[in-house]
Amino acid sequence: APSPGPGLLINQEVLLMQKGMVMRKVRSKSWKKLRYFRLQDDGMTVWHARQAGGNAKPSFSISDVETVREGHESELLRSLAEEFPLEQGFTIVFHGRRSNLDLVASSVEEAQIWMRGLQHLVDFVTSMDQKERLDHDWFQRGDKNQDGRMSFPEVQRLLRLMNVEMDQDYALHLFQAADESQSGTLEGEEFVEFYKALTKRPEVLEVFENFSADGQKLTLLEFVDFLREEQNEGERASDLALELIDRYEPSESGKVRHVLSLDGFLSYLCSKDGDIFNPTCLPVYQDMTQPLSHYYINSSHNTYLVGDQICGQSSVEGYIRALKRGCRCVEVDIWDGPGGEPVVYHGHTLTSRIPFKDVVVTVAQYAFQTSDYPVILSLENHCSWEQQQVIAQHLTEILGEQLLSTTLDGLLPTQLPSPEELRGKILVKGKKLQTLEEDLEEEEVEMLESELEGQQEAEPELEAQFESEPQELSPRSKDKKKDKVVMCPLFCTPICCQIMAQAPISKPESVLFPKQKSKPVLCPTLSALVVYLKSVSFHSFAHSREHYRFYETSSFSETKAKSLIKEAGNEFVQHNAWQLSRVYPSGLRTDSSNYNPQELWNVGCQMVAMNVQTAGLEMDIYDGFFRQNGGCGYVLKPDFLRDAQSSFHPERPVSPFKAQTLLIQVISGQQLPKEDMTKERSIVDPLVRVEIFGIRPDTTRQETSYVENNGFNPYWGQTLCFRVLVPELALLRFVVQDYNWKTRNDFIGQYTLPWTCMQQGGPVPQTLANTPAPAALLMRSSCPFPGYRHIHLLSKDGTSLHPASIFVHICTQEGLEEDES
Repeated sequence: APSPGPGLLINQEVLLMQKGMVMRKVRSKSWKKLRYFRLQDDGMTVWHARQAGGNAKPSFSISDVETVREGHESELLRSLAEEFPLEQGFTIVFHGRRSNLDLVASSVEEAQIWMRGLQHLVDFVTSMDQKERLDHDWFQRGDKNQDGRMSFPEVQRLLRLMNVEMDQDYALHLFQAADESQSGTLEGEEFVEFYKALTKRPEVLEVFENFSADGQKLTLLEFVDFLREEQNEGERASDLALELIDRYEPSESGKVRHVLSLDGFLSYLCSKDGDIFNPTCLPVYQDMTQPLSHYYINSSHNTYLVGDQICGQSSVEGYIRALKRGCRCVEVDIWDGPGGEPVVYHGHTLTSRIPFKDVVVTVAQYAFQTSDYPVILSLENHCSWEQQQVIAQHLTEILGEQLLSTTLDGLLPTQLPSPEELRGKILVKGKKLQTLEEDLEEEEVEMLESELEGQQEAEPELEAQFESEPQELSPRSKDKKKDKVVMCPLFCTPICCQIMAQAPISKPESVLFPKQKSKPVLCPTLSALVVYLKSVSFHSFAHSREHYRFYETSSFSETKAKSLIKEAGNEFVQHNAWQLSRVYPSGLRTDSSNYNPQELWNVGCQMVAMNVQTAGLEMDIYDGFFRQNGGCGYVLKPDFLRDAQSSFHPERPVSPFKAQTLLIQVISGQQLPKEDMTKERSIVDPLVRVEIFGIRPDTTRQETSYVENNGFNPYWGQTLCFRVLVPELALLRFVVQDYNWKTRNDFIGQYTLPWTCMQQGGPVPQTLANTPAPAALLMRSSCPFPGYRHIHLLSKDGTSLHPASIFVHICTQEGLEEDES
């Protein structure tokens, strides 16, 4: 019988899942079809068919599953609760952007069997080390007839699946060497030995032998030399060497003797310690006590949409996915709904609608699962006065203590609070009737609500009181009359608002709503929930300096923001040092495509909102940037973007920014996948493209030549050279493509990271094959930050493509002259 996953504890649920069950697959209220689901004997994949014994095809792999949710957590299954009991339903949630799978079992018991069984298998796969998972995955793919043994024809098929074009005699030689039982097939450990022989790394062996006296092991001193000379570990090399031997040397005797075998050396190079992303940048490592305006904030546009902007589905799943991936600013478009309950959807389109209440419940549940730094709810409020009251009620009652409804200490602030001070808090961003100063002063104004009759007499005096503005609170203001962006009279009470909403006086627009015809009046209870993030219209940078306060924030379309960068890049930088800006995609992006966020980050825009549901280059840059600092959703801007007097202009960068030269020797690739892993068609012809994103003069790309017919272990040995003026703003993107001379190259995998998070190391690479002469000379000069690093590739969707990687040597130098590079 086929063997299950190594070490898999088969329990009762798993056995029943392997027998198979009929369940209902639910895609929508109208698409609900019976399907036969069965866990394969390997315990790692689930197949489905229209009926038992029917033509089955793969449904999903256990390694694709992130978690299993109960029926009541699915909005789709909740909408069908009258048809199917929620206890019989469950949802399978996948990694990346793959849609959830909603299933309804025939009974509560059967639903429980699958939920418990799947969770057991997911926990098991998570606990497997990557090598075990890999050996098993390839064995299952190669063992076509699922008999638990692999014949030579099956091995040949597997090699094609693995992207290997190998001489048949050599393949047979490796096969026979591994077949110790001489049975003509490979089983268990025999396959592991075959796989080991297949994945030998001659380029790593060469580096190993350069430091090993006997070519068999690295002694402690030899390993220290490698860490000091190649990886630039400096003074800590001795202590680190002991730590790494203990962590990566597979043999106990090697650990005791403080030596590192070739296997241990390779394990180290493939680990997080040998990764291009500096491990010190992975946890929260930045100062989190500065004002909010000093941080880039991971932000989502029209978060409720999981498809396009015109007909796409609105779903709370959009909020779950955004918050779980680290978004800290989510958008909520709210409109009047039936039965007095506001709904969320993209107004004036065919997108579906979800209750606002469900969105708030979802935010309360998921806001702080990935990060405990503050979440911003960016409200686009289109509701009547009555339904605004319902919005305020839901926010207050559902979010409770999480909701920030007044300043942190009840006092008037002089700057925005920090992410650290706001931990665990949800902030509302939206329109506000009056200023924060007036909000806080209002507590001192007694009887305002009850003195409707005497209000006319009091107005001039109160007007003067409210207009006065403490000089120290707005250093940029010359205390001139502020620009009022209000949707209601300044002294409007709830009663007054209600009267106006129900029976407006003749032509109220002329008095109350200039440029905003017949828009609903803003409700004071909702207005009061906006504290540090009051939305105001942008007129000009001079106008903002004169009239706006630090807690007022403006939104810009990508088109407007880009034109401002060209017209007044330095003013935009200064503006963003003290005030928050939110940028959103152009309304023409009806397909939910994205723009490149880099251009906006270059002037310090904090909330660059993306259509996170759409994968691609732009989201690779976004995800790569926010991977740092614990993935907490806040990244501290460089110091020259936090200074309100900064002279920095992204279009015309000048000193004191030090240029750097980067040399990347692209050495080899490992186990690069095909676009479709199930097909045995042609082997890939891989090439590596390195792209730099930053200020305009720094944005460039170079690529290696392609290697023909080898996706398994291609070797390039080519060096690419880049000169970057503002490294603090640069990101690197490594893309592996399958060369295609007829059409565009096919995407294989990518990895993006900030320049400042690149793990670097010591002098020249030992092998400089195919390195251009000027670059070779440069690499032989003093090179303070190089190192051998692996880059672990990600899919289009941002999920791991393990074990696919590229092996590089990196070297950076500061302050090089043009002619030297």
